Amino acid sequence: MASKGREGEHPSVTLFRQYLRIRTVQPEPDYGAAVTFLEERARQLGLGCQKVEVAPGRVVTVLTWPGTNPRLSSLLLNSHTDVVPVFKEHWSHDPFEAFKDADGYIYGRGTQDMKCVSIQYLEAVRRLKDEGHHFPRTIHMTFVPDEETGGHQGMELFVKRPEFQALRAGFALDEGLANPTDAFTVFYSERSPWWVQVTSTGKPGHGSRFIEDTAAEKLHKVVSSILAFREKERQRLQSNPQLKEGTVTSVNLTKIEGGVAYNVVPATMSASFDFRVAPDVDLKAFEEQLQGWCQAAGEGVTLEFAQKWTDFQVTSIDDSDPWWAAFSGVCKDMLSLQEPHSGARDLPCFHR
Repeated sequence: MASKGREGEHPSVTLFRQYLRIRTVQPEPDYGAAVTFLEERARQLGLGCQKVEVAPGRVVTVLTWPGTNPRLSSLLLNSHTDVVPVFKEHWSHDPFEAFKDADGYIYGRGTQDMKCVSIQYLEAVRRLKDEGHHFPRTIHMTFVPDEETGGHQGMELFVKRPEFQALRAGFALDEGLANPTDAFTVFYSERSPWWVQVTSTGKPGHGSRFIEDTAAEKLHKVVSSILAFREKERQRLQSNPQLKEGTVTSVNLTKIEGGVAYNVVPATMSASFDFRVAPDVDLKAFEEQLQGWCQAAGEGVTLEFAQKWTDFQVTSIDDSDPWWAAFSGVCKDMLSLQEPHSGARDLPCFHR
């Protein structure tokens, strides 16, 4: 076991705080500093390190611990290096200072999503190597960019490259969610992220008149239909303790655009929505429902997708599955829960 530092802090915590201080925050993440940090960890741990630039300034870093039987498929441990934007005025401490209070709580953007998991991977490998373990399967750790913006310049491109195919991954693990209880939650699927923009066109005119067939009126009808659906799903979740957040469809209105002046009725208005569609939903029927709401609002109402993930698979959690049996066997003495993930991750790219 690694010894504690001068201030009694475990080296793994110190490493975690160092990683948190790297400003990989969207929309201008410092990926170069993150890659340098990971390269140094690879050197210290005696791991192979490969850098794959999948797009300009977008590097996937692969750290590899070779197994004793290269003919076997590998285990892939994935994490993303970027974090979402911050509003510093709402933070009690600088989100990139990695401040630790007297109770040991660490404040920082990325503490849960998901730099903690990256350090857990690295520290698990360090401990296993220090204890002299060797495994038949090769273990790859991938650190990818741009997950927080949809993965389009990260994992989505990486899986199409020969460097990814060369990893020969048989099983992959990615991010989960923190659990405030002593239970460990295992996520075997996730919801499909659909980012939808509804655009409404209507008659323009002066703000002093009762203009008929306006863009705002028609957009209001669509917004009302979608928010009514949202409330129905929210009530369904709250009324059934067997349901989890990842088993219902959520939606939030995230942006409204339109208008040029207070006294001018706009010809065009739009609303953007973030849908997370539950794994058991018929995606074709759900899209038809969205189109139906637009048609019911009147002529000139259309929708388009900024993001639409449809190729989702559910990982087997049957005891007959060898990968699940190996994973769950180690966790049998822990209280574990299985459910679909409520957010979106990079793992669906592996199924495409």
